[in-house]
Amino acid sequence: MPTTDYRTRFRIAPGTRVRLRDHDPGYKDRHRSKKEAAPEIERYARRLRELQYLLYAEGRRSLLIVLQALDAGGKDGTIRHVLGYMNPQGCRVHAFKVPTPEEAAHDFLWRVHQAAPRIGEAAIFNRSHYEDVLVTRVHGLVSKSECKARYAHINAFERLLADRATVILKFFLHISAEEQLRRFRKRLDDPKRWWKLSEADFEERRYWDAYQEAYEDALSRCSTEHAPWFVIPADHKWFRNLAVSRIVVETLEALDMSFPPPKVDIEALRARWRELAGKERES
Repeated sequence: MPTTDYRTRFRIAPGTRVRLRDHDPGYKDRHRSKKEAAPEIERYARRLRELQYLLYAEGRRSLLIVLQALDAGGKDGTIRHVLGYMNPQGCRVHAFKVPTPEEAAHDFLWRVHQAAPRIGEAAIFNRSHYEDVLVTRVHGLVSKSECKARYAHINAFERLLADRATVILKFFLHISAEEQLRRFRKRLDDPKRWWKLSEADFEERRYWDAYQEAYEDALSRCSTEHAPWFVIPADHKWFRNLAVSRIVVETLEALDMSFPPPKVDIEALRARWRELAGKERES
């Protein structure tokens, strides 16, 4: 596999002031096309399946993948084309929608903590606790002081998860305004995608600049050593898939995981197998 570490290339270093205009959403590295990148995409996807199985078997830590994006940014596609390679037995996807009355009656992290991955499990958040410093900020549902306090609460929450052996990777799927409009048009032209359309998607477009600023603050304030943010160029869906899968693979490989020792006497079981196989042949 290539030696370039995507964890470094797309990671927001702690303390960095993020300006999204400095990140090219159309970037595709050395690849000229999806066809050219396909073998590499497939290789990382298969390696991801192997590593997730090892994570589950080792049973010493968990993995949390956070996906955030503007409307049509590609969260569902990332889950389907990249993370779909994971074994469902040890993987869970949680989509955070508008809080229910019960959730709204608690602090904003209450429902998120309940969805955190168990040891040995990989959990994927389709939207996340960051909605409470994005949508709420853009629409004036929280004050600036409350929003600032929430950044601190989020950092403390993620520190708690990390201290409990959860590996946290947060991906902002960065698309251009032009690409968002193109994807909206594609949905309008395809009856099979009409179910994904809502008036809110088009209404939220009016707040594009406000969302850019809100994301910049969240990325700047909440990218830490234990829970880094990555800005993923996402205008090209195939490169988005490659970048996310590579970062997850590179991160899991760095953990130097290993299978646990057997809980049974393997040689005794081999002898038992030979005994059973011999009886089957005799009969």
